[in-house]
Amino acid sequence: MRGAGRAAAALLLLAALAPAGSGAVAGCPPRCVCASNILSCSQAVLSGVPAPLPRFTAVLDLSHNNVSRLRADWAPGRLAHLHSLLLSHNGLTFVSTEAFAHVPHLRHLDLSSNRLRALDENLFSDLAELEVLLLYNNEIAAVDRTAFENLARLRKLYLSQNHIARFPLELLKEGTRPPRLALLDLSANRLKSLPVAELQGLPAWLRDGLYLHGNPLGCECPLYELFARWHRRQLSAALDFQEELRCLLPPAKKPVGILALGSPELLNCSEAKEAVLEAHLGETVTLGCDTRLRAVSAREWLTPAGERLLEEGGNGSAALLANGSLRLRALRPEDGGTYACSVAGPVLNETLYVELLVHNFTLHGPHDTLNTAYTTLVGCILSVVLVLIYLYLTPCRCCCRAGDKPAAPRDDSINSSVLSATPNHSAEAPKEPFGPRSASAAAAARGQNGKFKAGGGTEPAPKEGPKAPRKMSDPDSVSSVFSDTPIVV
Repeated sequence: MRGAGRAAAALLLLAALAPAGSGAVAGCPPRCVCASNILSCSQAVLSGVPAPLPRFTAVLDLSHNNVSRLRADWAPGRLAHLHSLLLSHNGLTFVSTEAFAHVPHLRHLDLSSNRLRALDENLFSDLAELEVLLLYNNEIAAVDRTAFENLARLRKLYLSQNHIARFPLELLKEGTRPPRLALLDLSANRLKSLPVAELQGLPAWLRDGLYLHGNPLGCECPLYELFARWHRRQLSAALDFQEELRCLLPPAKKPVGILALGSPELLNCSEAKEAVLEAHLGETVTLGCDTRLRAVSAREWLTPAGERLLEEGGNGSAALLANGSLRLRALRPEDGGTYACSVAGPVLNETLYVELLVHNFTLHGPHDTLNTAYTTLVGCILSVVLVLIYLYLTPCRCCCRAGDKPAAPRDDSINSSVLSATPNHSAEAPKEPFGPRSASAAAAARGQNGKFKAGGGTEPAPKEGPKAPRKMSDPDSVSSVFSDTPIVV
């Protein structure tokens, strides 16, 4: 019995000294632990991916090793069941663009805490089913704009604690961002500025998961307004790391809290207010329900008149759309006011308010400018026509007054006009014998504005006597409207 006991003890000792997992599962690599479809090779001092890998492996943990390069042939063949690959803390410096061709169903990839410096073109394009990608705590400074293309199911992307200086706006813009992306962590990088206008235009559910704290941002009022709105909306990105939302205040580059920039001691930025939607009479507008809840189970709108809209459709002028927006047709003055959108989610509820200002179309519409310009143009044309009529089409009254009108001296006549259409005649008047009536007779024969009167006869000399008051000149002698000499009536 003693011999049997000693043999049993020796077998137990050998089992304890044997490598962990060896022989536990058929085909399990050395230094690894295999449990069903989980293969753990963590902290095994590996310099490469162990082989052979069971084809049924679903989770492969290679963290805390010395795997510095992940080549295209790291997997011996297609691993159709692998959905989680952990490669953190390996000192990884290189990842081939074909490294993931053999794992098309990968959903979770951890490449954090390595020494990666760049994300090359189409690096992850083979991972169409990837949902979570961890790249934090690397040395990434360059991110190719196509590095994350074809990631149709990506929900969470962690890029914090890197050296990124260019904001990857393509990850957020409509049409280029992964359609299911709900979390983007860019904290603790080297971003000095943010595209404030583009970020403010993002849907609230995406802003809720956009983490930007810990960057050397420059202090400015638009930055304050951005995060003040996020804080008012109770977005996680502004609430969870409020103390770490800091910026550098010039000129000393002193770090201060972004939400404190509204104080008079700092930048004295104005209070951030939500924009008011403006429209005109008769227009059609759509009020968006910008909720931070992406999966919404129920929603309703409350109009300024107290009317509730719960289902798609409506009363004709107001209709609830499938995406939760409210469409208003043929706006009236009474449609202006505050609209409330209530959203019920699986975890919490949220109420949003939208202010609508309806302007009078005749006062603020686009046709007022056209009407004013048209009226001014017509007025100018009529003024020119009236001036031309006055100058050229006024009837001549010289025949009626030829008998009693004395010849006006040349000095008293207003006969210079820069607008006169009749040129001065250079022809001399017929010479008459010298005498006291020769000058007046020549003037009478010449007529107004240098025109010779029909008939060419001379008029009798004015009678001697007291000087008569000056009479109004004939229309032909009226000077230009630009003349400095007043017209005496």
